[in-house]
Amino acid sequence: MKIVILDHATLTTGDIAPIKILASSLTCFEHTNVNDVLARCQQADVVITNKVVLTKEILTQLPNLKLICIAATGTNNVDLEAAKIGGIAVCNVAGYSTASVVQHSFSLLFNLLGNTHRYIQDCQQGLWQQSQHFCLLDHPIDEVAGKTIAIIGYGELGKAMSLVANAFGMKVLISERKNHTPRHGRVAFTDALQQADIISLHCPLTAETKNLIDQAEFALMKPTAVLLNTARGGIVNEQALVNALTQQQIAGAAVDVLSQEPAQQDNPLVSYTKPNLLLTPHIAWASQQSVSRLLAQIALNINAFSQGENRNRVA
Repeated sequence: MKIVILDHATLTTGDIAPIKILASSLTCFEHTNVNDVLARCQQADVVITNKVVLTKEILTQLPNLKLICIAATGTNNVDLEAAKIGGIAVCNVAGYSTASVVQHSFSLLFNLLGNTHRYIQDCQQGLWQQSQHFCLLDHPIDEVAGKTIAIIGYGELGKAMSLVANAFGMKVLISERKNHTPRHGRVAFTDALQQADIISLHCPLTAETKNLIDQAEFALMKPTAVLLNTARGGIVNEQALVNALTQQQIAGAAVDVLSQEPAQQDNPLVSYTKPNLLLTPHIAWASQQSVSRLLAQIALNINAFSQGENRNRVA
Protein backbone atom coordinates (compact mmCIF):
# COMPACT_ATOMS: atom_id res chain seq x y z
CA MET A 1 0.00 0.00 0.00
CA LYS A 2 1.08 3.54 -0.74
CA ILE A 3 0.63 5.48 2.49
CA VAL A 4 0.81 9.26 2.88
CA ILE A 5 0.92 11.15 6.18
CA LEU A 6 -0.17 14.74 5.66
CA ASP A 7 0.87 16.34 8.97
CA HIS A 8 3.65 14.18 10.35
CA ALA A 9 5.04 17.02 12.50
CA THR A 10 2.15 16.47 14.92
CA LEU A 11 3.16 12.81 15.39
CA THR A 12 6.96 12.91 15.59
CA THR A 13 7.15 12.10 19.31
CA GLY A 14 5.77 8.60 18.61
CA ASP A 15 7.15 5.52 16.88
CA ILE A 16 6.14 5.33 13.21
CA ALA A 17 7.64 1.86 12.67
CA PRO A 18 4.31 -0.06 13.00
CA ILE A 19 2.95 1.90 10.02
CA LYS A 20 6.14 1.78 7.98
CA ILE A 21 6.22 -2.03 7.87
CA LEU A 22 2.73 -2.08 6.31
CA ALA A 23 3.62 0.25 3.43
CA SER A 24 5.08 -0.45 0.02
CA SER A 25 5.90 3.25 0.16
CA LEU A 26 5.47 5.73 2.98
CA THR A 27 5.60 9.48 2.34
CA CYS A 28 5.61 11.83 5.33
CA PHE A 29 4.88 15.52 4.92
CA GLU A 30 5.64 17.59 8.01
CA HIS A 31 2.88 20.06 7.14
CA THR A 32 0.32 20.28 4.33
CA ASN A 33 -1.48 23.48 3.40
CA VAL A 34 -4.87 23.47 1.73
CA ASN A 35 -3.46 24.04 -1.76
CA ASP A 36 -1.25 20.94 -1.60
CA VAL A 37 -3.71 18.39 -0.22
CA LEU A 38 -5.03 17.10 -3.55
CA ALA A 39 -1.63 16.66 -5.18
CA ARG A 40 -0.14 14.91 -2.17
CA CYS A 41 -3.02 12.44 -1.91
CA GLN A 42 -3.29 11.72 -5.64
CA GLN A 43 -1.44 8.38 -5.72
CA ALA A 44 -2.14 7.25 -2.19
CA ASP A 45 -4.05 4.12 -1.22
CA VAL A 46 -4.09 5.26 2.42
CA VAL A 47 -4.01 8.83 3.74
CA ILE A 48 -3.29 9.60 7.39
CA THR A 49 -4.42 13.01 8.60
CA ASN A 50 -4.45 14.49 12.03
CA LYS A 51 -6.04 17.87 11.37
CA VAL A 52 -5.60 18.44 7.62
CA VAL A 53 -9.09 18.84 6.18
CA LEU A 54 -10.34 16.44 3.49
CA THR A 55 -13.37 18.01 1.84
CA LYS A 56 -15.93 16.63 -0.59
CA GLU A 57 -14.22 18.55 -3.40
CA ILE A 58 -10.91 16.84 -2.67
CA LEU A 59 -12.29 13.35 -2.06
CA THR A 60 -14.19 13.25 -5.35
CA GLN A 61 -10.85 13.71 -7.17
CA LEU A 62 -9.03 10.81 -5.52
CA PRO A 63 -10.08 7.62 -7.36
CA ASN A 64 -7.13 5.63 -5.96
CA LEU A 65 -7.83 6.42 -2.33
CA LYS A 66 -9.16 3.47 -0.36
CA LEU A 67 -8.70 4.39 3.28
CA ILE A 68 -8.46 7.54 5.39
CA CYS A 69 -6.97 7.13 8.85
CA ILE A 70 -7.75 10.04 11.16
CA ALA A 71 -4.98 10.38 13.72
CA ALA A 72 -7.46 11.51 16.34
CA THR A 73 -10.87 10.70 17.80
CA GLY A 74 -12.75 13.67 16.34
CA THR A 75 -13.85 13.28 12.72
CA ASN A 76 -14.93 16.82 11.85
CA ASN A 77 -11.97 17.36 9.48
CA VAL A 78 -13.17 14.70 7.02
CA ASP A 79 -16.38 14.81 4.96
CA LEU A 80 -17.67 11.40 6.01
CA GLU A 81 -20.68 11.46 3.68
CA ALA A 82 -18.50 12.21 0.66
CA ALA A 83 -16.11 9.42 1.68
CA LYS A 84 -18.99 6.98 2.00
CA ILE A 85 -20.37 7.91 -1.41
CA GLY A 86 -16.90 7.53 -2.92
CA GLY A 87 -16.37 4.12 -1.35
CA ILE A 88 -13.52 5.39 0.83
CA ALA A 89 -13.29 3.79 4.26
CA VAL A 90 -12.59 6.11 7.22
CA CYS A 91 -11.18 5.06 10.59
CA ASN A 92 -10.43 7.02 13.71
CA VAL A 93 -8.73 6.13 17.00
CA ALA A 94 -10.40 6.41 20.39
CA GLY A 95 -9.04 6.01 23.89
CA TYR A 96 -5.35 6.48 23.07
CA SER A 97 -5.06 9.86 24.81
CA THR A 98 -7.23 9.30 27.88
CA ALA A 99 -4.42 9.37 30.45
CA SER A 100 -2.80 12.39 28.79
CA VAL A 101 -6.01 14.44 28.54
CA VAL A 102 -7.08 13.67 32.10
CA GLN A 103 -3.62 14.60 33.40
CA HIS A 104 -3.62 17.88 31.49
CA SER A 105 -7.18 18.72 32.53
CA PHE A 106 -6.37 18.34 36.21
CA SER A 107 -3.06 20.15 35.75
CA LEU A 108 -4.98 23.15 34.40
CA LEU A 109 -7.53 22.89 37.19
CA PHE A 110 -4.88 22.78 39.92
CA ASN A 111 -3.14 25.78 38.39
CA LEU A 112 -6.37 27.75 38.33
CA LEU A 113 -7.42 26.93 41.88
CA GLY A 114 -3.94 27.16 43.37
CA ASN A 115 -2.77 30.12 41.27
CA THR A 116 0.41 28.14 40.69
CA HIS A 117 1.15 30.00 37.46
CA ARG A 118 1.06 33.31 39.30
CA TYR A 119 3.33 32.12 42.11
CA ILE A 120 5.85 30.78 39.61
CA GLN A 121 5.86 34.17 37.90
CA ASP A 122 6.30 35.89 41.27
CA CYS A 123 9.36 33.75 42.00
CA GLN A 124 10.82 34.52 38.60
CA GLN A 125 10.32 38.23 39.25
CA GLY A 126 12.05 38.12 42.64
CA LEU A 127 9.00 38.78 44.81
CA TRP A 128 9.66 35.87 47.18
CA GLN A 129 13.07 37.31 47.96
CA GLN A 130 11.34 40.52 49.05
CA SER A 131 8.85 38.78 51.35
CA GLN A 132 8.94 39.55 55.09
CA HIS A 133 7.86 35.95 55.80
CA PHE A 134 9.07 32.47 54.84
CA CYS A 135 6.29 32.21 52.24
CA LEU A 136 4.42 34.38 49.79
CA LEU A 137 0.61 34.43 50.01
CA ASP A 138 -0.44 37.07 47.52
CA HIS A 139 -2.94 34.93 45.61
CA PRO A 140 -5.76 32.72 46.90
CA ILE A 141 -5.20 28.96 47.06
CA ASP A 142 -8.25 26.72 46.86
CA GLU A 143 -8.72 22.95 47.16
CA VAL A 144 -10.59 20.59 44.84
CA ALA A 145 -11.70 18.30 47.68
CA GLY A 146 -15.39 18.77 48.38
CA LYS A 147 -16.04 20.68 45.17
CA THR A 148 -18.67 19.65 42.62
CA ILE A 149 -17.48 18.89 39.11
CA ALA A 150 -19.94 18.62 36.21
CA ILE A 151 -18.69 16.44 33.39
CA ILE A 152 -20.21 17.18 29.99
CA GLY A 153 -19.56 14.28 27.65
CA TYR A 154 -19.43 10.88 29.34
CA GLY A 155 -17.43 8.72 26.98
CA GLU A 156 -14.09 7.20 27.92
CA LEU A 157 -12.58 10.58 28.77
CA GLY A 158 -15.52 11.69 30.87
CA LYS A 159 -15.51 8.41 32.78
CA ALA A 160 -11.77 8.67 33.44
CA MET A 161 -12.22 12.26 34.66
CA SER A 162 -14.94 11.01 37.01
CA LEU A 163 -12.65 8.37 38.53
CA VAL A 164 -9.86 10.86 39.20
CA ALA A 165 -12.30 13.45 40.57
CA ASN A 166 -13.66 10.88 43.00
CA ALA A 167 -10.13 10.06 44.12
CA PHE A 168 -9.62 13.73 45.00
CA GLY A 169 -12.80 13.78 47.08
CA MET A 170 -14.93 15.71 44.60
CA LYS A 171 -18.65 15.30 44.02
CA VAL A 172 -19.25 14.28 40.42
CA LEU A 173 -22.28 15.27 38.34
CA ILE A 174 -22.74 13.63 34.95
CA SER A 175 -24.58 16.05 32.71
CA GLU A 176 -27.30 14.89 30.37
CA ARG A 177 -27.26 16.28 26.84
CA LYS A 178 -28.80 19.71 26.46
CA ASN A 179 -32.60 19.70 26.10
CA HIS A 180 -32.82 15.95 26.88
CA THR A 181 -34.58 14.24 29.76
CA PRO A 182 -31.95 12.98 32.21
CA ARG A 183 -31.18 9.27 32.13
CA HIS A 184 -30.55 7.33 35.30
CA GLY A 185 -27.43 8.58 37.04
CA ARG A 186 -27.35 11.88 35.17
CA VAL A 187 -28.60 15.38 35.87
CA ALA A 188 -30.21 17.89 33.54
CA PHE A 189 -27.76 20.03 31.59
CA THR A 190 -28.95 23.31 33.15
CA ASP A 191 -28.92 21.82 36.66
CA ALA A 192 -25.34 20.65 36.15
CA LEU A 193 -24.25 24.14 35.15
CA GLN A 194 -26.02 25.73 38.12
CA GLN A 195 -24.64 23.32 40.72
CA ALA A 196 -21.07 22.90 39.52
CA ASP A 197 -17.96 24.49 40.93
CA ILE A 198 -16.04 23.08 37.96
CA ILE A 199 -17.42 22.35 34.48
CA SER A 200 -15.26 20.06 32.35
CA LEU A 201 -16.02 19.52 28.65
CA HIS A 202 -15.33 16.15 27.00
CA CYS A 203 -17.93 15.96 24.24
CA PRO A 204 -17.29 15.96 20.46
CA LEU A 205 -17.91 19.00 18.29
CA THR A 206 -21.13 18.40 16.37
CA ALA A 207 -24.00 20.51 15.11
CA GLU A 208 -25.66 19.88 18.47
CA THR A 209 -22.67 20.93 20.58
CA LYS A 210 -21.48 23.95 18.59
CA ASN A 211 -21.62 26.94 20.96
CA LEU A 212 -23.02 24.62 23.62
CA ILE A 213 -21.59 26.99 26.23
CA ASP A 214 -22.74 30.48 25.34
CA GLN A 215 -23.99 33.63 27.04
CA ALA A 216 -27.10 31.95 28.47
CA GLU A 217 -25.06 29.07 29.90
CA PHE A 218 -22.52 31.38 31.56
CA ALA A 219 -25.43 33.22 33.19
CA LEU A 220 -26.43 29.97 34.90
CA MET A 221 -23.01 29.30 36.42
CA LYS A 222 -21.82 30.23 39.88
CA PRO A 223 -19.58 33.32 40.05
CA THR A 224 -17.00 31.04 41.69
CA ALA A 225 -17.16 28.40 38.93
CA VAL A 226 -14.33 27.52 36.57
CA LEU A 227 -14.64 26.06 33.08
CA LEU A 228 -12.25 23.52 31.54
CA ASN A 229 -12.26 22.88 27.80
CA THR A 230 -9.88 20.22 26.51
CA ALA A 231 -12.43 18.98 23.93
CA ARG A 232 -12.97 21.24 20.90
CA GLY A 233 -12.89 25.03 20.60
CA GLY A 234 -16.22 25.44 18.86
CA ILE A 235 -18.09 24.00 21.84
CA VAL A 236 -17.59 27.30 23.69
CA ASN A 237 -18.50 30.71 22.30
CA GLU A 238 -15.13 32.37 22.80
CA GLN A 239 -16.36 35.97 22.99
CA ALA A 240 -19.03 34.93 25.46
CA LEU A 241 -16.31 33.32 27.59
CA VAL A 242 -14.22 36.49 27.58
CA ASN A 243 -17.32 38.48 28.55
CA ALA A 244 -18.07 36.06 31.39
CA LEU A 245 -14.51 36.35 32.70
CA THR A 246 -14.42 40.13 32.35
CA GLN A 247 -17.80 40.59 34.02
CA GLN A 248 -16.94 38.04 36.74
CA GLN A 249 -19.86 35.79 35.87
CA ILE A 250 -17.39 32.96 36.44
CA ALA A 251 -14.10 32.89 38.32
CA GLY A 252 -11.83 31.36 35.71
CA ALA A 253 -11.31 29.15 32.70
CA ALA A 254 -8.66 26.89 31.22
CA VAL A 255 -8.72 26.25 27.48
CA ASP A 256 -6.58 23.90 25.38
CA VAL A 257 -8.52 24.26 22.13
CA LEU A 258 -9.77 27.11 19.94
CA SER A 259 -12.37 27.40 17.20
CA GLN A 260 -9.61 28.09 14.68
CA GLU A 261 -6.20 26.49 15.04
CA PRO A 262 -3.42 27.39 15.12
CA ALA A 263 -4.45 30.35 17.25
CA GLN A 264 -5.24 33.60 15.47
CA GLN A 265 -4.14 36.89 16.98
CA ASP A 266 -7.66 38.32 16.71
CA ASN A 267 -9.18 35.48 18.74
CA PRO A 268 -10.67 37.05 21.89
CA LEU A 269 -9.11 34.37 24.10
CA VAL A 270 -5.64 35.07 22.68
CA SER A 271 -5.89 38.79 23.40
CA TYR A 272 -7.29 38.24 26.93
CA THR A 273 -4.33 38.40 29.32
CA LYS A 274 -5.75 38.33 32.85
CA PRO A 275 -4.55 35.46 35.06
CA ASN A 276 -7.99 33.86 35.46
CA LEU A 277 -7.61 32.38 31.98
CA LEU A 278 -5.08 29.68 31.14
CA LEU A 279 -4.52 28.96 27.46
CA THR A 280 -2.48 26.00 26.18
CA PRO A 281 -1.84 25.14 22.50
CA HIS A 282 -3.92 21.95 21.99
CA ILE A 283 -1.48 19.72 23.85
CA ALA A 284 -3.73 17.77 26.23
CA TRP A 285 -3.61 14.71 23.94
CA ALA A 286 0.09 14.80 23.16
CA SER A 287 2.13 12.93 25.75
CA GLN A 288 4.86 10.79 24.21
CA GLN A 289 3.07 7.64 25.34
CA SER A 290 -0.21 8.87 23.88
CA VAL A 291 1.27 9.55 20.43
CA SER A 292 2.91 6.11 20.36
CA ARG A 293 -0.41 4.46 21.26
CA LEU A 294 -2.08 6.49 18.52
CA LEU A 295 0.36 5.37 15.83
CA ALA A 296 0.13 1.75 16.94
CA GLN A 297 -3.66 1.90 16.68
CA ILE A 298 -3.50 3.47 13.21
CA ALA A 299 -1.28 0.59 12.11
CA LEU A 300 -3.85 -1.89 13.45
CA ASN A 301 -6.59 -0.04 11.55
CA ILE A 302 -4.62 -0.22 8.29
CA ASN A 303 -3.76 -3.88 8.78
CA ALA A 304 -7.39 -4.76 9.58
CA PHE A 305 -8.57 -2.94 6.46
CA SER A 306 -6.06 -4.81 4.31
CA GLN A 307 -7.49 -8.07 5.70
CA GLY A 308 -11.06 -7.05 4.88
CA GLU A 309 -11.97 -6.38 8.52
CA ASN A 310 -13.81 -3.39 9.95
CA ARG A 311 -11.92 -1.79 12.79
CA ASN A 312 -12.69 1.66 14.21
CA ARG A 313 -14.72 2.46 11.11
CA VAL A 314 -16.63 5.73 11.18
CA ALA A 315 -17.54 5.65 7.47
